[in-house]
Amino acid sequence: MSSTPTVHASAVLIGREAALIRGPAGAGKSRLTWRLIEAAGRPPLPFARLVADDRVHVEARHARLLARPPASLAGLIEIRGFGIRRIAHEPIAAVGLVIDLAAPDAQRLPEGKVQEAQIAGLRIPRLAVAAGIDPLPAVLAFLTTAAAAD
Repeated sequence: MSSTPTVHASAVLIGREAALIRGPAGAGKSRLTWRLIEAAGRPPLPFARLVADDRVHVEARHARLLARPPASLAGLIEIRGFGIRRIAHEPIAAVGLVIDLAAPDAQRLPEGKVQEAQIAGLRIPRLAVAAGIDPLPAVLAFLTTAAAAD
């Protein structure tokens, strides 16, 4: 496992696929991960569980991007102002969405098709969220709605 590259990010399993949450230090990666986990169990989010916080091993395998926690961080999440906490986690998950917090290219009304991130040679749907914007509503909308017809 240690031979796979790690990225500075968090990952949370949402339903059957994980969201890889990236952004600069202090952008709210752990906070969004926690909020998604807390929102689970009620509509529109039936299930969410931590995969990794702060560092995520990523690996392309069978045309999927897999995310897993480094062994030393498995099951740990930082709750700012409260400390490091241990919670239930998934040991591995396929990434189906990349969320970039404090993204300089975030647009209020993006045009065209869904943006994509390229990681380990794979293209994955991407949601760019501007600095200072609460990402939870955008993430929930991305997961549960379709674009308006032109």
